[in-house]
Amino acid sequence: MRIKTARWLVQIAFLLLFLFLFIQTESKGDDTLGYPVRLFLDFDPLILLSTLLSSRGLVPGFLLSLSAVVATVFLGRVFCGWICPLGTIHNIAGIAAGRRKPVLPPGARKWKYWILFFLLSSSLFTMQVTGILDPLCLLVRSLALSVHPAFQNGFAALFQAAGDWPVPVLPAVAEGLHDLFRRLLFSFREPRFFQAVFTGLFFGVVVGLNFVERRFWCRYLCPLGALLGLLSRKALLKRSVSEGCTDCGVCGRVCQGRATGEDAREWASSECLACFECDDLCPSGSVRFGFSRGKGGGSFLPGRRSVLASLLAGAAAVPFFRIFPGSRAGVFSGKLIRPPGALDEGDFLARCVRCGECMKVCITNGLQPAFLEGGLEALWTPVLVPSVGYCEYRCTLCGQVCPTGAIKPLSPGEKESVRIGTAFIDFGRCLPHAFGIPCLVCQEVCPTAMKAVWFEKGNVTDREGGVRTVKKPYVDPARCVGCGTCEHNCPVRGEPAIRVVSTGETRSKENRLLL
Repeated sequence: MRIKTARWLVQIAFLLLFLFLFIQTESKGDDTLGYPVRLFLDFDPLILLSTLLSSRGLVPGFLLSLSAVVATVFLGRVFCGWICPLGTIHNIAGIAAGRRKPVLPPGARKWKYWILFFLLSSSLFTMQVTGILDPLCLLVRSLALSVHPAFQNGFAALFQAAGDWPVPVLPAVAEGLHDLFRRLLFSFREPRFFQAVFTGLFFGVVVGLNFVERRFWCRYLCPLGALLGLLSRKALLKRSVSEGCTDCGVCGRVCQGRATGEDAREWASSECLACFECDDLCPSGSVRFGFSRGKGGGSFLPGRRSVLASLLAGAAAVPFFRIFPGSRAGVFSGKLIRPPGALDEGDFLARCVRCGECMKVCITNGLQPAFLEGGLEALWTPVLVPSVGYCEYRCTLCGQVCPTGAIKPLSPGEKESVRIGTAFIDFGRCLPHAFGIPCLVCQEVCPTAMKAVWFEKGNVTDREGGVRTVKKPYVDPARCVGCGTCEHNCPVRGEPAIRVVSTGETRSKENRLLL
């Protein structure tokens, strides 16, 4: 078996494992997940390093990240060439695009290092934006918020259309296929996200760059690849070219990382993806990979001035990202309702890598990606939107899947005492208060043991002078946990008559009802 064939088998196996764990990132009727769905994120050393810098603390799966570091130090960028699921997708897209000559100069390979140093510098100053460009976070987020929902909704519409055709057997086949897909691939309910189109376009551009140049993202933009490139500069696995080399140029044309130069003997270990295609396809058999203590290959790393400029840019970006009113002390956004178990806002933003796992696993689809509710720094972080879905009272899945501890894992008992906000009644829209129309919905759906919504009987006089007694609802702020069930089920459409804001959340000592 050629090495290329073996690599493809390994890549496809890891991609299928990634997709399997992604599909399993949902409730199966129990409050536990049967598989380590965040496994790939736990292996990401860039998440480990950036979170360590931004939060001054370790992430839960740091030992797995260290194993990826050790493998890179010894074997080079094998993670990029053999394991990374986004790298495999780039490989497939590159095959679809066909062989293309490099369009950028060799120096463009330094861009990913500039991005890496920018991200690490901003992390050092407690601004965690690494997850926006980290390849694993990018892939999970794109699939969770855009690709998978589009897939599910598209196929559901297809099966519905097929079932409506007056053709014998076709409706039964469509219904059977729909049930099969729902069991194997679809989520519990059709997910919908506000930023699905934007997220999908971003992912489409990343993959579409392969039609400009093969593995464009891996060669020029990937910050994780840059970090692994730094770690692999002195890797023990090295490439050698014998005197039988005829300078045919095959190795340069097939190199996925563009690690070779004009001379076949030129090789940059930091850019090599360990795909071994040059070894496989060399017509003279002159290229070999082996273990040695000799000097590693050349490098395309940026110079000191470029590194310093990237570090300064990352530090300078922090105050610009935080220039918005909500960053001032004592100013809070009522719409910024975080999941139960979320750390205080500063610590939460220092740890959240925007992977989208919590939004994927939310069984009501209530967790949505933030846009500018918390400023540019909070882009794509999870917020609860009760009008879309409430926080299920007995569900603690979001804390189980968070890879960095931004959302602490809670037991159902611990969650009962966690408040994420407070409900407020708009008396001008509430049916009993404003119109004298009986309504008991908010009290009926309130999930707390001692109902947070209570009633007071009052007389209402209509325009004809008739008097009747109705129950008027009120909220007990001491018992309300801010789950949003009342807002989600309020029969008043448009703007519900009862709404939840972040005031009174447990995680903040300042965001209180009374200052």
